[in-house]
Amino acid sequence: MNSFEKAVSELDKVGYLKLKPEVSDYAEAIQKLKKEKNAVILGHYYQEAAIQEISDFLGDSLYLANMAATTDADIIVFAGVHFMAETAKILNPEKKVLLPDLNAGCSLADSCQPNDFKKFLEEHPDHYVISYINCSAEIKALSDIICTSSNALKIIQSVPEDRPIIFAPDRNLGAYLQKVTGREMLLWDGVCKVHEAFSIEKILNLVKLHPDARIIAHPESEPHLLKMASFVGSTTALLKHVQTDSHHKYIVATEAGILHEMRKNAPQKKIIAAPIDQNNTCACSECEYMKMNTMEKLYLCMKYELPEIILPEDLMQKALAPIQRMLAIK
Repeated sequence: MNSFEKAVSELDKVGYLKLKPEVSDYAEAIQKLKKEKNAVILGHYYQEAAIQEISDFLGDSLYLANMAATTDADIIVFAGVHFMAETAKILNPEKKVLLPDLNAGCSLADSCQPNDFKKFLEEHPDHYVISYINCSAEIKALSDIICTSSNALKIIQSVPEDRPIIFAPDRNLGAYLQKVTGREMLLWDGVCKVHEAFSIEKILNLVKLHPDARIIAHPESEPHLLKMASFVGSTTALLKHVQTDSHHKYIVATEAGILHEMRKNAPQKKIIAAPIDQNNTCACSECEYMKMNTMEKLYLCMKYELPEIILPEDLMQKALAPIQRMLAIK
């Protein structure tokens, strides 16, 4: 058994191709593979900077879902996490969809398991089910419509006011949307550990050091942090705010990968990552799953077209309808 055959045999166990390629310039090699294979790389803002730079389309979950729905590429390489690659596959069942590391999951998606969620829905059969896109294909298939943090307000407003709503799986985003819309919703008790890691004490200390800084936050953050923020918005909204707002300094409470694009778009402004509770090497909040993807894994994934996202056809059909309902609302 050669090294490649061994790597493939271990794929189910390790989640990625465990090979050591002899490549001096990953960016150049990846660009070459994209042309040879008619492949497109969809990259999320939370990826490492090098992957953001090599991506054909860089954006938040809504933007990338739209790009996945409209691409004419033969191969979609998703530089993100598992639920994002699943969404791309659901929208393109005939295309090959690759994820550099199958271990790139999501703590929020993990907090909502299909069997538990199905029982929950059975207890509330009259509710309209809105699920945040940060969930598994199985949860999407159980939902009436999907939303992202960018379009959640529009999605909720599209539901008749006399129709009760279940919002899953993020309780913090759900609570924020209840406050903004005035709609009472039954919330699933799930969280994103990245957005719950921020230390209020450390943020307050940071504000003392930078009294002229404004706090901006993603709505997946805890309510007491959102109260401190001068602006609350989706990933894309936070980017646009920093770029267009007249202020000059910001403390940003979301996954730290976004700071790369913020600094590119607004180089004249001071961007500071909000600190977290844990005593680790990084004082900012990083998603361990997003950072599982590397340029080396991305290259190997494209070269050998593995690991591939495979989903049952019936599951894809069930999950497609609520995604399409989301994309239809502009």
